[in-house]
Amino acid sequence: MLGPPRPWLLRAVQAWDRTRLHLLCARHPGLEVHPSASASFSTARYVLAPGSHLRIGARAVTERLPGRLQFHLYPGARVEIGEGTWLRTEVGDLHVVAFEGATLRIGPECLVNGAHLSAKGEVSIGRRVQIGVGTRVFDADQHDLDAEHPERVEPVRIGDYAWIASDATVLRGVTIGEHAVVGTRSVVTRDVPPHTLVVGVPAAPLGKVGDRSATR
Repeated sequence: MLGPPRPWLLRAVQAWDRTRLHLLCARHPGLEVHPSASASFSTARYVLAPGSHLRIGARAVTERLPGRLQFHLYPGARVEIGEGTWLRTEVGDLHVVAFEGATLRIGPECLVNGAHLSAKGEVSIGRRVQIGVGTRVFDADQHDLDAEHPERVEPVRIGDYAWIASDATVLRGVTIGEHAVVGTRSVVTRDVPPHTLVVGVPAAPLGKVGDRSATR
């Protein structure tokens, strides 16, 4: 029976991961990882095109699960991971994708569980937002509908303290207000007012939500 990891071994692993992070930053000029961010970010997969910029803020954390966290940034894209945010991968793969010239910001103290976030223009996520497993956020149609109807791109904004439950989909042009809650497997096609619970396909108001700033 295996015992608990020895402290010296844990320190050695962390030192190796920190070294790998320094090497990654040297290899990718656009990668900036705060010294207090988790060394486990060394196990993420980085596909960073020239001219892209990825900033991982202070005290941001993720698990040490190689390849479960993936960053794909196209030329000129900018991604910011806020202070104290947890990009959680033990529950599922987490993809952060920013296309050419796009901006994707995740605010401080957020919890993003095994989701897919995609920006072709702008995706902005506020403070202490919670995003559930399997949820997808798109600010674009992803493809042209046909020869006469080109792809549309409209910003997505998610306000402070909002909670988007598991397997939900947030589509282009949507603003989700502060303290709002989106139910499991909902498809959000229009704005959600602050302090509102929405559910369904398409998501529709079901009730009111109080102050979520003290929730975990």
